[in-house]
Amino acid sequence: MQSSVQSVERMRSADRYHFDTIGCMAMTLRLTDDEQEALRQLAAAEGISMQEAARRAVRDYVARSDHRQRVGDAAARIMEVHGEALDRLGR
Repeated sequence: MQSSVQSVERMRSADRYHFDTIGCMAMTLRLTDDEQEALRQLAAAEGISMQEAARRAVRDYVARSDHRQRVGDAAARIMEVHGEALDRLGR
């Protein structure tokens, strides 16, 4: 007989499976021969699939873009609050 804990774990596992496969968007990524070879080599060196390497690259790109936006926003706030003092220091 199966315990209720095992049943719950099986359902959680099934939810993750369905979320990961059904909730994702499929797309075609067209790469040049050089880009594809670089991606293949990187994936092989890291022991991951080319798809996972590409997904990591997208996540890194988004994270860097978000970071640049936050830094820009912070710099604008500093200039707004301390612009006069910074201008005097620059003379």
